[in-house]
This record gives sequence, C-alpha cells and structure tokens, in this order.
Amino acid sequence: MGFINFIIELLKDPRAAIASWIAMGVAPTLGFIFLIVFIETGVVFFPFLPGDSLLFAAGVFAAPDAATGQVALPLHYLLPVVWCAPIIGDQCNYFIGHFFGRRIIESGKVKAMTPERIEKTEAMIEKWGPLAVFLGRFFPFIRTFMPFISGISGMRWRRFTPFSVLGGFIWSSLFTLLGYFFGNIPAVQQHFELVIVLILAVSLIPTIVGLLKAKFGKKRSGDDSAADAGSAVPRHAK
Repeated sequence: MGFINFIIELLKDPRAAIASWIAMGVAPTLGFIFLIVFIETGVVFFPFLPGDSLLFAAGVFAAPDAATGQVALPLHYLLPVVWCAPIIGDQCNYFIGHFFGRRIIESGKVKAMTPERIEKTEAMIEKWGPLAVFLGRFFPFIRTFMPFISGISGMRWRRFTPFSVLGGFIWSSLFTLLGYFFGNIPAVQQHFELVIVLILAVSLIPTIVGLLKAKFGKKRSGDDSAADAGSAVPRHAK
C-alpha cells in the first residue's frame, strides 16, 4: 500500500513530491527522478508513471528562485540524469521484449497492455519503421510499449538504438526546459495542478484519438463487410 500511495501522491502533485525529496538532499532527489523515469520507460509493467509532469516539475526546481535567486536542483546535474534515464530504460525494455515479450503478453499480467494499445504500437512500427521509436517517445503508454514491442517484432538493435537515444534526449530536454523557463511564471505557479493536468491531457490526446479511430474503424469495417455480404445474396435467396 505504501508504494501505491507514493504513486498516487506523485500523480496528484509531482511538485510536492520533489519538494519532499529535496529536503533529503540533491543526490537522493536526482536518484528518485532517475528511477521513476527509468521505470516508466524500462519496465513494461509501469506505463502509468508521470514522466512528462515529473520532468516539468523538476525543471521548475532547477530554475533560480524569483525572490532569492537560489537553485534547489542544479540544471547541470539534472539534465544528464534525465537524459540517461529514458535512454537506459529503452534499452532495458527492448531486451525484455526481445527475450521474454511473448511470454509476458500471453501471461496477461500487464493489464495496461490491451490488444488495442499493442495493435496501435505495432501499426506505428509497421508504418514508420524505426522512426516510430522516436515518435512513440512523446505519447504516454506508447513510449513504454514501443521498445518492448520493438524487441518482440525483431527490429534490429542497431536500427532501434539511434532513434531511441534521439527520442529520449529530445523528450527529456523538452519537458525539463519547459519547466525551467516557464514554471516560475506567477500564473503557472498559481495554477500548477491545472498545468500538470493539461500536460497529461495534451500528451494523452493523440493516444486516445488513435484508440478511438482504431475502435470505430474496426466497427465500420465490420458493418461494411456485413453490408457487402448482404448485397451479394441473390434476390431469390431472400
């Protein structure tokens, strides 16, 4: 229950979570940030961890305080940590998929790995090839499943890795620097929880749209097939 409560609090208010870590010191804070981003990316069982909002909140603490000019979390320490975490996580997840992926899917233990999400991830790989690894980095859930499915699909490691590294680097830099440059704006500070919700919503929109398109596209395709089958029956057979 302790771990579940920890995750719930992190999802609700990553800024408060990071503030509590900073009270323990910079090194433990960086360790927690690395661990959470790594787990979200590298362990297929935890796609719900808040990578985007955590990076944004970390960037806020890396910016100089408007009143004192002090920095709680130095940017030159934070950036290497958030660069390494998703890159190493992707490598871990790729090899989990490569060696154990089929057994994990067949076990049904990853409840978040629904057939629709697997199908969407596989469709991205089929359409974009290794570029899908880069694009998938910016979508929650998809970024956890993408390296895993890449390992299952037989995508070669040397094709996977450059796009994985580039995606991890740009994604982590983007959200951290957004927090660094914009997190201390008074309006953002006053409505921080709303900003976090908006970040999550914007991140999830492409995934939700894709799932809805896949669902209704299938339904429409099934209806069209039924209609075609019905029209193919001779009149005298009706």
